[in-house]
Amino acid sequence: MAYALGPDKSGVEESAAAGRLLSPAPDLQQAGFRWHHTCPPDMTAYDLARQAVEELPLDGDADAIIYSTCLPGNGSVGDFSRWEATRDVMHLMDFPASRLQADFGLDRAVVFGLTQQACTGMLGSLRMAAALLASEPGWRRVLCVTADRFPEGALYEQSYSLISDSAAACLVSAGPQISSATRALRLISAHQITNGGLHEATGDEAAGTFFSYMPRLVREAAARAGIGVGDLDWVVPQNANQHIWRVVARVLGIDHERIWQPTLADTGHAISADNIINLEALLASGRVRPGDRIMLVIAGYGLNWQSVLLEATEELP
Repeated sequence: MAYALGPDKSGVEESAAAGRLLSPAPDLQQAGFRWHHTCPPDMTAYDLARQAVEELPLDGDADAIIYSTCLPGNGSVGDFSRWEATRDVMHLMDFPASRLQADFGLDRAVVFGLTQQACTGMLGSLRMAAALLASEPGWRRVLCVTADRFPEGALYEQSYSLISDSAAACLVSAGPQISSATRALRLISAHQITNGGLHEATGDEAAGTFFSYMPRLVREAAARAGIGVGDLDWVVPQNANQHIWRVVARVLGIDHERIWQPTLADTGHAISADNIINLEALLASGRVRPGDRIMLVIAGYGLNWQSVLLEATEELP
């Protein structure tokens, strides 16, 4: 796993003064946010994706690339000005997954793009990778990537969360990786709920659904894997208001100490990369033991709720 954040780091008060937020700075600080990361004007979402992928031991080998974006506009690296000048839509069809395949010499890889799962796109990519590896004879490895940056002039707050431009990448393998350091987790199952009737939900409405849909997601995901909620050792969520998981943990009967989101203050809500960022922090903490069950969960517009259940293997460092 790897991730990249926008190189410009700003404090909540600084961004509030610059007009990049909707809520007063003290409200976001009370929610646990302190900093967020943005891109300079000349940096694209694809640049972030490249930075994340460069950290992985690809060795020119992957059977597929699944590239997810939360903002559909980040699903192309085309030149809008050339489209305006020529009226030729080919200038809007320069796809980042294909460019990634070429830039990293992944000649055998086919590409897939996900653009309608919002912040849940990375977990959707993991689910799709598992399905592809199970159904495609001879496929061994899938590269999952998510990358988004907000356009210039955008507000960097959504549903009371402070947003960071970001990317994340990981490799999903059908079997043992070459390096044991990259083989710390086994993907057991995945689960998703979509309520399209809420596709135009306001920030207040989206926040309100969290307290009903997130407990439902966790319970259904655990049951799908044949375990109970009490069998989960860790829950790794997105970076949202630090207090909401105290409520959800009580609803689920989970010790709040097992909810792992220590990067919230420093990275903010990194769109679809939160789960990878927090999962890396969990593994680095030294608190995970072989056999631990780790559930990644995230909510996103659409509205979508997704989870992936992982198991720590004997190869943990």
